[in-house]
Amino acid sequence: MKLHIIVPSIGVAVPVLLLAWLYTVPRPESPPPWSENLDAVNAALNTLCTIFLVTGWIFIKRRKEKAHIRCMVSAVLSSFVFLITYLTYHHFHGDTRFLGQGWIRPVYFFVLITHIIASMVNFPMILITLSHAISGNRDKHRWWARRTLPLWIYVSVTGVMIYLMLKAFG
Repeated sequence: MKLHIIVPSIGVAVPVLLLAWLYTVPRPESPPPWSENLDAVNAALNTLCTIFLVTGWIFIKRRKEKAHIRCMVSAVLSSFVFLITYLTYHHFHGDTRFLGQGWIRPVYFFVLITHIIASMVNFPMILITLSHAISGNRDKHRWWARRTLPLWIYVSVTGVMIYLMLKAFG
């Protein structure tokens, strides 16, 4: 079975379907109360993902493979839950406008734009890296992981930065 093709294909299909839902199902006039704090949940999930990624990297450097696997699976799961809650939040609340002025405005948009581009590039990389791990192809997994991990950490950290900037200046 070609897991390095199947896993990324499924992984891309799910967000595409969620995005289709986001843009085709009409937004209710008032969001449900349970959705109000999903942006904070998203920031917490990004923080958790960063912790799992860094801890997983430390474990593999120390040759603690089982602990590494647990951390990386946790990072994937927290990212998956993040994607669902992120899209759900934006379905009910739309986009949040950044109201900051002065020097912070170009900083915010630089972080936001690089975050979006990096997440779009990183998503298939994560799936490819994961599929090589699942199929036991250590050399390819290692090659992809060395490129995927730094970008994934950047995406997770900047996601939290964007949330904090929106809360402080939004």
